[in-house]
Amino acid sequence: MSDNKLFIGIDTSNYTTSVSLCDNNGIIVANIKKLLDVEHGQRGLRQSDALFLHNKNMPEIMSELRSVLENGYQDRKICAVGYSAYPRDCEGSYMPCFLAGQAVAVSIATAVGCPVYKFSHQAGHVAAALYSCGAEDEISTSSKDGRFAAFHVSGGTTEILLVDNTDGKMTVEQIGGTQDINAGQAIDRAGVMMGMKFPCGREMESLCRDGVSFCKTVKTCVNGLSCNLSGLENQAAKLYAKNNDKREVCEYVFDFVGATLLKMTNNLREQYEDIPVLYAGGVMSNGRIKGILSSNKNVYFAQPEFSSDNAAGIAILCKKKYEK
Repeated sequence: MSDNKLFIGIDTSNYTTSVSLCDNNGIIVANIKKLLDVEHGQRGLRQSDALFLHNKNMPEIMSELRSVLENGYQDRKICAVGYSAYPRDCEGSYMPCFLAGQAVAVSIATAVGCPVYKFSHQAGHVAAALYSCGAEDEISTSSKDGRFAAFHVSGGTTEILLVDNTDGKMTVEQIGGTQDINAGQAIDRAGVMMGMKFPCGREMESLCRDGVSFCKTVKTCVNGLSCNLSGLENQAAKLYAKNNDKREVCEYVFDFVGATLLKMTNNLREQYEDIPVLYAGGVMSNGRIKGILSSNKNVYFAQPEFSSDNAAGIAILCKKKYEK
């Protein structure tokens, strides 16, 4: 492959506008993103508002991308553009916010005269996590049949995925996950309840103590590869009303989520012995939760920059599809 090729990835999830640039060696050379603004006291965005805010963010994002291209990549050719078209790789998966990314991706591809490819937001998360964990070859060689498991844990999803990446085309099958709300939702609801600005994960983590063993008395609700997380919201509210201690509530919330994911991982290993496990999604950028899960062997984590919503995985998948 010529050294002058570039591939653009675009992702417009419910809370982040992001564009990434991948070179012909599969290296992410730009990972640009901007959070959507959520009013204080609110616990999320309506799809119509998210779509509007993505359209508002895009000129600034594309201006940053142009600066990157003009500073070191003037001689490169944009060979393909990829975008997140839907949340998951399943029938009927749809969210209007991804229309913003589609419009920009198709416009760029039309102007440049290159192919445009669509992927799921979920596949992009897994691809970005696989790229950033620095162990893609290790994961492939340690797997018995080339497959690995991925936990996609965010405000929009909490799922266990069986991933096949053996033929150069990533296929994803859901095999478990939450039966009610998502882990990111539970975390944000607890944070908003304590007066924090949405999304609350980073502020909540800043209040937690380093090196403190997680609370082993949390009572999770896990059945096989499924879990329920809605009860955490009530438990956090009761704990806060009792002690009015934000740090205690934050640690408890993260410990609950971590213990839930740990139990689901252990149950997964009973069905798929020694399968490599990759943790992806915005919640997995949390250091306390990561510490709980690190007690298991053959587990891998995305770097924080590539764990929260980003378009890096879409750019990587775009390159691979172009090459095929």
